[in-house]
Amino acid sequence: MKNFTLTAIIVVCSSFISFTQEKDSTNELTVEKIWKEFQFYGNGVSGFSSMKDGQHYSRFALIDGKKSIMRYSFEDLTGTGETILDGKELVYNNKALKIDSYEFNDDESKLLLTVNRQKRYRRSFTAEYFLYDLKTKVLSPLDAERIPQTLASYSPDGKKVAFIHKNNIYVKTIASGKVKAITEDGKVNEIINGTTDWVNEEEFAYTKAYDWSPNSEYLAYLRFDESKVKEFTMMYFEDLYPSPYTFKYPKTGEDNSKVTLNIAKVKNGKSKIIDLGNYEYIPRIKFSSKENKLLALTLNRHQNHLKYHWIDTDDKNMTAKVIYEEKDEAYVEIDDNLYFLEDGKHFIRTSEKDGFNHIYKIGIDGSSQQISKGNWDVIEFMGINEETQTIYYTSAEEGAQYTALYSIQLDGTKKDKISEKKGTNSITFSQGLKYYVNRWSNINTPPIYSLHEASGKLIMELENNEYLNFYIEEMNFQPKKFIEVEGAEKSLNAWILLPPDFDSTKQYPVYFNIYGGPGSNMVKDAYDGGNGAYHQLLAQKGYIVMSVDPRGTMYRGAKFKKSTYLELGKLETDDMIAVAQYVKKWDFVDPERIGIMGWSYGGYMASLAITKGADDFKMAIAVAPVTNWRYYDNIYTERFMRTPQENASGYDDNSPINHVDKLKGNYFIIHGSGDDNVHVQNAMEMITALVKENKDFKQFIYPNKDHGIYGGNTRNHLFRMMLEYTIENL
Repeated sequence: MKNFTLTAIIVVCSSFISFTQEKDSTNELTVEKIWKEFQFYGNGVSGFSSMKDGQHYSRFALIDGKKSIMRYSFEDLTGTGETILDGKELVYNNKALKIDSYEFNDDESKLLLTVNRQKRYRRSFTAEYFLYDLKTKVLSPLDAERIPQTLASYSPDGKKVAFIHKNNIYVKTIASGKVKAITEDGKVNEIINGTTDWVNEEEFAYTKAYDWSPNSEYLAYLRFDESKVKEFTMMYFEDLYPSPYTFKYPKTGEDNSKVTLNIAKVKNGKSKIIDLGNYEYIPRIKFSSKENKLLALTLNRHQNHLKYHWIDTDDKNMTAKVIYEEKDEAYVEIDDNLYFLEDGKHFIRTSEKDGFNHIYKIGIDGSSQQISKGNWDVIEFMGINEETQTIYYTSAEEGAQYTALYSIQLDGTKKDKISEKKGTNSITFSQGLKYYVNRWSNINTPPIYSLHEASGKLIMELENNEYLNFYIEEMNFQPKKFIEVEGAEKSLNAWILLPPDFDSTKQYPVYFNIYGGPGSNMVKDAYDGGNGAYHQLLAQKGYIVMSVDPRGTMYRGAKFKKSTYLELGKLETDDMIAVAQYVKKWDFVDPERIGIMGWSYGGYMASLAITKGADDFKMAIAVAPVTNWRYYDNIYTERFMRTPQENASGYDDNSPINHVDKLKGNYFIIHGSGDDNVHVQNAMEMITALVKENKDFKQFIYPNKDHGIYGGNTRNHLFRMMLEYTIENL
């Protein structure tokens, strides 16, 4: 069975209700209510972890005002529970510790506590770790000398803990307290051991680049030599003299880190480099659950040839054998499954090789069995109960806008839909897959959290956000509706929001909210919190608000998604221009007032729309946009475009920088100067091109803010400014 950590809590916070009742004395919707007071997110669930028996869960709770850990039963949700760790015991050197997260060892007799967690990039962080023995009640630092640390984890036998400090891997033996260095060559901006460089973290979505063998004798880890990767420097404006921050960032066509797979014998710390042949990336590694055999995935630079390598660590030579390969004319997706069946000879993969994303059972002998089938995409493999041979997964079988939970037998028979409500069902299973928490919402309804048996049977509703439903009605929210619109070649999914008291005999401006890039859909049947409330505010100001998923977006099969290969931006822009021309024909649309706004890839799309589509768009707001794919990282961009050296026209023909001469409408570009992802260089180069062409535009830079542009009053300021610009220019 696959183990999962639930990210929910049974006891929900009621602060939203009292807060809004105190603050809201009128029914006027404002930017401040959305982005300063955060009145439209509602209550959620937070912080519980399923325990090993699958019958209980642990969670944070307050005991006498101290953050503590409690244990509860799924079958008795109203029970008082029992104390696992009383917060008053968390004192070290006369200082109380505040826990950010925790992890049990295998037999749940010890805890690994994360303290002082500090964000680094999107997924990476630094912290301090403490060990707590639940039997002896002894609290001790993982390593008081090597601080900060990251990615600490217990060995399977619970006797050791591995962690990363200053790009090196260390292992602590708990009984003796001794710490052994597995690597010693780690150096900032040169050598990284056991975790990932910036681009692998961002684009392959992982940071822990090591894994324990089942017998706790070996550590497999990745080593990144980024010494030849070019550096990017950002300035932070916080002191008398601005301070530079320099990190390695490989742009398209530039050198990557040289990554190698190493396997270390923990006892003596000696490592062996594993020969994996020719490759550019190692996006995943994982030991078998039963034997000391490792599975390592490699990709070529074009990311269209995936190989699974099988390494026996008990073999003196540790020879890697390719047991499975997959190729694609465009690119091959990497998944997070790498789940071994109990026989140790098969694992699960999701693949698009039949044209849609489906679940496959892969054997170490190279055999491949397709489990799910149909003209629809599996969204996520959730796990398998091997006692009943039941696989659980979510899919878009009801349409690209929807996410539903299904089960199917391992042999591909008896497919059943489990979730009942149409919309977006976000599922988290307990260990053993006996229970799951469902976060359900639709485009007009805030989330409802409920606990279910694996069969789908409702145990109890945890939170229904009833007050928020009442509140958005009081705020005169209008229903968003799904429609189809005509793109350049195909019909496209869209939603539309009409102003209150809509009158079809009048004409209204249209405001498009767009993303449009690979890997993310905007047209989905899910509640959208603050963004959705902002759309309602625009509607109340007299705008028709729409969103469209052009070609290249998700859950309509591989052909639809990969149609933009080698020409990012071209087909998507053609679609958005066609949609603008399509809605202009509606009697109730003012054809001279079509605007568009997008963030990140959406900012790129907005910039193309106002330039290549200058005859159809009057206004564009581009937040943190890519303006030339030559400035972006190589893993993401080359997956869809190959290198600039191979595909110069694909890069240049669809970069808005090269189309600024066409600009006629109102253009507003916004960026954070501390954006480590889409660098502010993109905005600066766009501004340079606009000035060269003598074009009028508006710009705004948020000092020190990253790609999310948040913190303090930032979001409130950003959306107030965008609203004012929209009212003035559309």
